[in-house]
Amino acid sequence: MPEDREALLRKEYHSQTARINWHDLQTYYAHGNAISVGSDLNLVEVAVQLGLDNTDQFQQWIADGQIASVHDDQALVWYEVNQELWAVVAPPWLLVQQRT
Repeated sequence: MPEDREALLRKEYHSQTARINWHDLQTYYAHGNAISVGSDLNLVEVAVQLGLDNTDQFQQWIADGQIASVHDDQALVWYEVNQELWAVVAPPWLLVQQRT
């Protein structure tokens, strides 16, 4: 029996998630495609829900302040220290998460 779309997405995003420095992510940020994910969320699960186009869940996360576009002030701080972040690409978006 073939795996369902959610399981396939979870496997794909899990294999593509990595720690990467902010300097290496500038292209995504410059195009306005960098999304910051709160540290209390599972980065892979957020990518899966994005891939499934789960609008209701995303609206809730946005309303709760758990997901937002990377703002200029945050990007500058990360740039100055070349912050290492967890990241996964869910085209066209780049999801980044800072772990404390």
